[in-house]
Amino acid sequence: MPRWVFGAVASSLLLWYPVLLFANRIDIRQVLPHRSEYTLLLNNLENAIALDFHHSKELVFWSDVTLDRIMRANLNGSNVEEVVSTGLESPGGLAIDWIHDKLYWTDSGTSRIEVANLDGTHRKVLLWQNLEKPRAIALNPMEGTIYWTDWGNTPRIEYSNMDGSNRRIIADTHLFWPNGLTIDYAGHRMYWVDAKHHVIERADLDGRNRKAVISQGLPHPFAITVFEDSLYWTDWHTKSINSANKFTGKNQEIIRNKLHFPMDIHTLHPQRQPAAGRNRCGDNNGGCTHLCLPSSKDYTCACPTGFRKTSLDKFLLFARRMDIRRISFDTDDLSDDVIPLADVRSAVALDWDSKDDYVYWTDVSTDSISRAKWDGSNQEVHPAGLAIDWVTNKLYWTDAGTDRIEVSNTDGTMRTVLIWENLDRPRDIVVDPVGGFMYWTDWGANPKIERAGMDASNRLVIISSNLTWPNGLAIDYESQCLYWADAGMKTIEYASLDGSHRKVLIGNNLPHPFGLTLYGERIYWTDWQAKSIQSADRRTGQSRETLQDNLENLMDIHVFHRHRPPACEVNNGGCSHLCLLAPLPKGYSCTCPTGINLQSDGKTWILLFGCWGLVWFCSGVFQVSLFFFNPGKVYWSDSTLRKISRAALDGSQFEDIITTGLLTTDGLAVDAIGRKIYWTDTGTNRIEVGNLDGSMRKVLVWQNLDSPRAIALYHEMGYMYWTDWGENAKLERAGMDGSGRVVLISNNLGWPNGLAVDKAGSQLLWADAHTERIEAADLNGANRRTLLSPVQHPYGLTLLDSYIYWTDWQTRSIHRADKDTGANVILVRANLPGLMDIQAVDRARPLGFNKCGVRNGGCSHLCLPHPTGFSCACPTGIQLKRDEQTCDSSPETYLLFSSRASIRRISLDTSDHTDVHIPVPELNNVISLDYDSVDGKIYYTDVFLDVIRRADLNGSNMETVIGQGLKTTDGLAVDWVARNLYWTDTGRNTIEVARLDGSSRKVLINNSLDEPRAIAVFPKKGYLFWTDWGHIAKIERANLDGSERKILINTDLGWPNGLTLDYDTRRSVKDFPILT
Repeated sequence: MPRWVFGAVASSLLLWYPVLLFANRIDIRQVLPHRSEYTLLLNNLENAIALDFHHSKELVFWSDVTLDRIMRANLNGSNVEEVVSTGLESPGGLAIDWIHDKLYWTDSGTSRIEVANLDGTHRKVLLWQNLEKPRAIALNPMEGTIYWTDWGNTPRIEYSNMDGSNRRIIADTHLFWPNGLTIDYAGHRMYWVDAKHHVIERADLDGRNRKAVISQGLPHPFAITVFEDSLYWTDWHTKSINSANKFTGKNQEIIRNKLHFPMDIHTLHPQRQPAAGRNRCGDNNGGCTHLCLPSSKDYTCACPTGFRKTSLDKFLLFARRMDIRRISFDTDDLSDDVIPLADVRSAVALDWDSKDDYVYWTDVSTDSISRAKWDGSNQEVHPAGLAIDWVTNKLYWTDAGTDRIEVSNTDGTMRTVLIWENLDRPRDIVVDPVGGFMYWTDWGANPKIERAGMDASNRLVIISSNLTWPNGLAIDYESQCLYWADAGMKTIEYASLDGSHRKVLIGNNLPHPFGLTLYGERIYWTDWQAKSIQSADRRTGQSRETLQDNLENLMDIHVFHRHRPPACEVNNGGCSHLCLLAPLPKGYSCTCPTGINLQSDGKTWILLFGCWGLVWFCSGVFQVSLFFFNPGKVYWSDSTLRKISRAALDGSQFEDIITTGLLTTDGLAVDAIGRKIYWTDTGTNRIEVGNLDGSMRKVLVWQNLDSPRAIALYHEMGYMYWTDWGENAKLERAGMDGSGRVVLISNNLGWPNGLAVDKAGSQLLWADAHTERIEAADLNGANRRTLLSPVQHPYGLTLLDSYIYWTDWQTRSIHRADKDTGANVILVRANLPGLMDIQAVDRARPLGFNKCGVRNGGCSHLCLPHPTGFSCACPTGIQLKRDEQTCDSSPETYLLFSSRASIRRISLDTSDHTDVHIPVPELNNVISLDYDSVDGKIYYTDVFLDVIRRADLNGSNMETVIGQGLKTTDGLAVDWVARNLYWTDTGRNTIEVARLDGSSRKVLINNSLDEPRAIAVFPKKGYLFWTDWGHIAKIERANLDGSERKILINTDLGWPNGLTLDYDTRRSVKDFPILT
């Protein structure tokens, strides 16, 4: 009987041997059993455990228990993509139904078996009851059955139909750690390994005729597969792949040893996925709208978890810090389903809006409020408690960090602070739009529950005794009662909405209740310590049930439904901005966003922008400079994201203007007159300038900078000033073009932070957090004097009229004092954690004269002021022509280099040698590159996308040259004479060539290559050179057509990486004659 197999997957060749496909934790590899030939399929993995393949679709699937993901790729290693990325905890088993195109997996963390389409869609919990630690899984799609092992307190092997029906235990004795499981389709048997009993056993598919096949020499077997007369298994202890006869257990062999950590294993061969099986779902998916799942005789139509129809009307919504989940009341399984949301780090509070099907949540790690549709779509970002006013579409939230209660529209606009006084760690909040009240809990020194009108009127403490940590709140609109959970008192209580008639509903077995919600006749709550979601009768506290347990990090909980009870509905109450509900008889009141005042009619708003100060205190946003023109914009730097951004004052028109080449941008200043932005970077030790949109960026100062920090501008005088935190702290000045640099103050400075120019008083002011002073001096550094001392930890500093304002890290406050004397110190605002910079702008003061105002000073690019006029300047690395007005289009000589996610240029024409990012889009993992000087194109390889691409030197016109059949292209070289492109592929061990547009592709060399790396060409002499990292490292040469191959060096080499040629002296960097 011939053995034919789809063995050499990369080239789809049919060979005569099966291929063993196995996971090795950090990679997935293939080995030919009878030849021990060993090839890499996928590398750089985190913790690949389970795997399977789909032969006809040429796909491999695997689970990663570190990333908690299920992934897939083509069988040649290309097109890696996530299939399941949420709701996994320990996906240890995986199996492919190659007939009905379904993916099944086990998860011992969630104690479930799930199924989905091959792309992860229409995911469904198939089995969840009486599962403890399901591990291995195997399918028999021809019979419509599924088999799995369970490691729980009662280890067992079970089977059911592939729709979850007809479940049965087929083995539950003499089992301990049943790991691997495989089905012999031809022999109608199953085989499994038990790592504790050190045995390989077999049985009929119904569990009868059980027999040990191998019971010796098995230290720790993990996974098993079968092909024809042989068994193959992996062993953790020996780190090997072994084989034996499947009937007798004899003829044991080691196929491959010294592996990293062998995990799951499969035989890649068409016999292991016979195409003869009947597709029970036929060509039209069995007529099912979603899932068609086979059974032993027919099929079953099924819906994704929680669905009985296309939409959900009732479900329990709860947060688990890293994800947000739902439990549908429409189905019986009560399985929790993760809503597919991005970047949920620490979700705490939740609420929902059935009108638009939105779910809202707070994230205390990112200090943000976000929303998305309940299916995870349309996610967008707009602190601890959160509540939705579904009548007027308002969003209310508490912030225990700033001790505030705020409100905005549900899209995040019109934000305003409602309550800020006498709050001490406010926690949960709920609203009653019908009654016009909001209620909140406070965890402070005197715990309490308060209420106020939803416009902040009529504030009243309603509960203030016998409270410790009042967490969740819920309103029973029918009985007009307020419920709360107290984690300190370990109770769930309720009272009338005015705080009277207080009663304990549940007072025992509540270790740490947190979130609370009501629906129908039931009350639901989360418990941190019990790690569960529980419910009880809302009136008696009896009939307690546990809906889900073993859930870590449980937070808030809500029930989503479409029957909430039905002032502001007509014409927004006549308000121009916010209309907020209030208790009767008033019904509603108009209010305005923070910083805007209400006009005398009580409904219309006017903006007070005569003098405006802006403070930025979000965590991670380190430096803000503010200026106004029509329309006004705010600019800020974020040293975490390494970006400089801008937006309009209402948060609209947001855009990033500098996204590359930043490390720690601690200082920022806007020249509103000359329309330039200046910044300091303590990471790169540079001072740079650019246009307001980030274009024409130029390094101004780069020498003798140690840690430049604050920066301030005086356009009319043509000066810029900056502080330096280095070993010898100082305050310096230069022209705004970088000329005429001079140190003004260099003694008795520690950490000079804030810096401001007092133009009216002709003085400099700065704050020093080390000396704890705010000082002043003349603009030339003379007449230095102390204004305030001690000041605990001043950071940002600004001027407005006759006052200085500063932020203080230690007091978490904004302070004010007279700018000339330092007297009359007052506290402007307290309790602002994370304070950073502060800026003030007087809109009434006209802008000064623009020295470059006429035709940009005649400059082609940058026009920069200095004390006696202005000078023309060019972007970094480009020289100014002899006319001293016009810039060259690009550098004459420069270095090009790749840095994985970027391609950069260093000009050799200028002395600063600053690297400039070339804005090529979609860079992921760029390894090699070359340049075609004829067409001005950069060619590069991206091993994440497995492509070769090219782009213009300015980053435009990016296009893919080679997009298929690549694995690890580590070397690339352009033949600029013959117009060809050469590359090495370490994953496929080939050297290939094509035309520069990717056409006429040809494998040039594919034999005796072990790990080809760098490559270089000498077109004039017709030579090709490359390095090889293999078992015996070497440098080789051949003709450009691959002929006359020759080893040049094979001694004293380790990992020969870079390779280049000196075309003038005809030598390589290894200094050997290249023409011999």
